[in-house]
Formats: sequence, structure tokens, C-alpha cells
Amino acid sequence: MRIEKIAILDEVVSRIKDSDYCFIVNYGGASVAKMSALRAELAKLESRLLVVKNTYLAKVAKEKGWSDEVYAMLSGPTAVVIGKGEPTAVAKAVMAFVNDKDLAGKASVKGADYDGKIVDAAMVEALSKVPGKNELRATLLMLLKEPATRLARVLSEKAKKEGGAEAAPAEGQAS
Repeated sequence: MRIEKIAILDEVVSRIKDSDYCFIVNYGGASVAKMSALRAELAKLESRLLVVKNTYLAKVAKEKGWSDEVYAMLSGPTAVVIGKGEPTAVAKAVMAFVNDKDLAGKASVKGADYDGKIVDAAMVEALSKVPGKNELRATLLMLLKEPATRLARVLSEKAKKEGGAEAAPAEGQAS
């Protein structure tokens, strides 16, 4: 193998090893504009899209110890989406890309390395439907503050009723 190819392979291996997740995508039929739009969306999520030769990805699979089922995913045009942090927003962006009406039947999710396991396209789609950390935090915060809000309303209403009944005679006596 030439020195340039070895350097590229080493870089691909190190980037995928350093990432928390790796979505394997068939980008077939995607225009440069569509790929650029996906890259821009992924950049906002601190992720990257890399177009990778299947032979390089097979070597990455061997290095990372991925199960043999990944080799079935390594045909046709292949790209990987890698990054750190929360994968649900990234999965949503990837699914939006492959479900784009212009790419219908052309682009697809092949699978992913998620949480140290190789998962299929159906699992990636399910992951894309899970609320993200921020959505879950907002929901939890609403649930935690709801009892306090209700208590404050009840006490406020009670104070208005009691305060209104006592305030009227006090005003009448002062006249």
C-alpha cells in the first residue's frame, strides 16, 4: 500500500475510533448540494460526514472489532457520520437526509456502531425518533415544577377568597 493511502487509512481509523458513534450511510444519488447541506447540518451538531472506501471501512471494522454483520453493509457508495456526544439529533439529521424526496430509493442508512454494537437501519430509525437530551431535560423540568405550580395556584386562590371576604368588611368599617 502506498504511503498516501496508509496515511488516509490511519486518519480514518483514528477519527472513527475517537468518535462516540458511527452511522454508515449509502449516499447514492445525492447531489453535491445535498451532501453540502447535510455536512452543514452535521457541523452544527459537532459531527462529520466522511466518504470512505469500503475497503478502508472493512479495515476499520477489523481494528474496532465490529461484528461480522458490518461487512454486509460495505457495498455501494458509503459514507460515515461520526462525532461526539448525543447521537439522537445526528440520527434525526441522517434520517432526514435519506428520506429526502429527491433521494427516495437512492440513499439509505446501512447501519451504525452505536454504544459499542453494530445496529441495523431500523434501530437507527428508532433512535432518530427518541427525544434528545435537551427535550428530555425540559420535560423533566416541567414535571418537577408542576406540583409546585399547582400548590402556588391553590394557595393564591385561597388567599384571594379569604382576603376578599375579610377586606370588604374592613373597608366598610373604615367609611
